[in-house]
Amino acid sequence: MLIPFDAAHREAYLAMARDFYASDAVDHPIPPAQMERTYDQVLAGSPYVAGYLFSHQGQIAGYALLMKSWSQEAGGIVIWVDEIYVAPEARGAGLGTAFFQALPSLFPEAAAFRLELEPDNQKARALYGRMGFSPLGYDQMVRIVQNNP
Repeated sequence: MLIPFDAAHREAYLAMARDFYASDAVDHPIPPAQMERTYDQVLAGSPYVAGYLFSHQGQIAGYALLMKSWSQEAGGIVIWVDEIYVAPEARGAGLGTAFFQALPSLFPEAAAFRLELEPDNQKARALYGRMGFSPLGYDQMVRIVQNNP
């Protein structure tokens, strides 16, 4: 079950986000303040970010962060699956599959869905392939600008 981010689940999200950024699924950790700011932006109704929690057997068991952008290449709005995390005890229960199956109905305006993953994350790669994602021939680069509060 997907639950839009709400104030009641802030601490559960933050604990999972800390776990995610301490895992091999990411290239580097981020400051906890950035996780808090993201949650606050979702709750404030930012048009750029959406967040969903995954519920399993009555417990919060994961989350997804999605970002909106426009792409001329895709011909419209692209929804970036920026982060997806499933707690270890809920892995294999189909939460990721259910989330990806729900994406088109959550974002019917999307021309494409896009994500990134660590090259060695074979389990994620297999899931994404089953969900219709295919590799792009692009490498990504980033320039972080530290001018945000």
